[in-house]
Amino acid sequence: MSMTTAISRRRFLSTAANAGLVTAVSAPFYIRPGRARAAAGLADGMVGGPTGFDGAERYQYGPDTPEARAIEAVNALKGAGKAPDRIVLGLSDGSIGQLTQPFPAGAPSIKELWEAETGITLDIVGVPNGQEFTKVMQDVSTKGGAFDIYAVEWNRLGDLAETGGIVNLDDYVAAHRPEWDNAERGYVGGAQGVSLLNNYRGSTYGVSLDGDFQIWNHRTDLFSDPAEQKAFADKHGYELAPPRTWKQHDEIAAFFHRPDKGLFGSTDLRNQGWGYTNWYQRFVSMASPNQFLFADDGSALINSEAGISATQEYVDSLAHHSPDAISWGWPEQYGNFASGGAAMTCAFSNLPKFLDNAGNEGSKVTGLVGSHLPPGREIDGSLIRRTVLWLNLSASVSSQSKHPEASYLLLQWLGSSRIYSWMTANPGGYFDPFQLSNFADPLVRQTYHDYHMDVVRESVARTVPTINYPGATAFHNALDENLVAALTGSKTAAEAMADTEKQWARVARRIGEDKLVEAIKANKAAWPTITDPIG
Repeated sequence: MSMTTAISRRRFLSTAANAGLVTAVSAPFYIRPGRARAAAGLADGMVGGPTGFDGAERYQYGPDTPEARAIEAVNALKGAGKAPDRIVLGLSDGSIGQLTQPFPAGAPSIKELWEAETGITLDIVGVPNGQEFTKVMQDVSTKGGAFDIYAVEWNRLGDLAETGGIVNLDDYVAAHRPEWDNAERGYVGGAQGVSLLNNYRGSTYGVSLDGDFQIWNHRTDLFSDPAEQKAFADKHGYELAPPRTWKQHDEIAAFFHRPDKGLFGSTDLRNQGWGYTNWYQRFVSMASPNQFLFADDGSALINSEAGISATQEYVDSLAHHSPDAISWGWPEQYGNFASGGAAMTCAFSNLPKFLDNAGNEGSKVTGLVGSHLPPGREIDGSLIRRTVLWLNLSASVSSQSKHPEASYLLLQWLGSSRIYSWMTANPGGYFDPFQLSNFADPLVRQTYHDYHMDVVRESVARTVPTINYPGATAFHNALDENLVAALTGSKTAAEAMADTEKQWARVARRIGEDKLVEAIKANKAAWPTITDPIG
């Protein structure tokens, strides 16, 4: 995968932070005192968690919780002389603020709380945005041992696991019970969600620290305008509303496409490195409950009627995009939507957080943004709606760490529902919500907006994984290059899929077909089965 676009996305967020779009609430310096003194600041029955602000009790934890078990286990390791003085976490520059900036006013930071409760220094080493995997592979290949914990894109787990660079966490998960599948507070989808985010070949290799799900947004002022509603209904014979199907999406996008007036119909990305995530959405909804990329024997399924049709739709949709759509990245997409330049778009769940924001004086769409579930297809009496997960930082324990259990326990604490809800509500970075507890949390809902949170939760339940087993980069590069060739007209949709199939077969032979087949079969557990009624 070309990292150019990843850099662009994160550079945009870094720029937004500098411009005041991502602003942590100023708070006085505060470190929670030792446990004996802190007990007075905790709610009844709580043994740990932040204090010092209204609502802090929501993020505190009782004795038999994943957070408390992690802290207790770390302190037991310390008592036995088996814990480190510090844990080194390599983390993308753009996300560090959510661990180091106090939020809200009167609160400690995540880093301060961890150090106060464990006595272990959390040493966060910033990694340039877009270079996470490169830095990790450098550390793995040179045996540099610079980090205890790596944080990289979630679909790198397969490659890292196969190199032996990260630790299989199954034993720690069994011992310390993180409860990621908790029906009330855990991952959306329970075990399916855990498989999607944390697992490779049926084992746990990562702990998700992000929610980079692709979510659809629209301009509410356009969709609610009586004149627009009448004109659309007169033309198409049905009510103007956020689209439920791809056919409706394309008709609505064409209706609103008015480039002479500075308005594009839809701006879901088409550029290299990012656009194919939107191809995914069209392809995987071609069958019920899912159109898979590979058969169980490892053969590619894209050189088919489904693959060719999805590719042709993808190409045809350029008609309601910017003339420069093939070169647009996230900065252009966010900037255009902020200026009121699109009727619909598909982006990270943070789009309303940044653009529907009274503090963002440059945005013209504050108060005018809505969210909707992904479009789908009517198949066998059901509506199949699917979106995807893309980028999404996942943290793994380095196999070179001298203290892998303590490092895992930090991740269990960070990724558990109470601490993660508090962390993702903090506007100082780009870790986004993905747990049931996050979507119900008042601070998170305030940061991301009530109208958006329920749509994000339901979109997460309809999310398929992009390729996340060995060879992921090579597989995606082949697909990416051929889709761009189709977009530019140098290949037909059929030629693009045929050539992708040939390249995927070569990648499969190179990485080992037996290994690939095992990963494909295990990966099926991460795919959703939810469908929607047609009516």
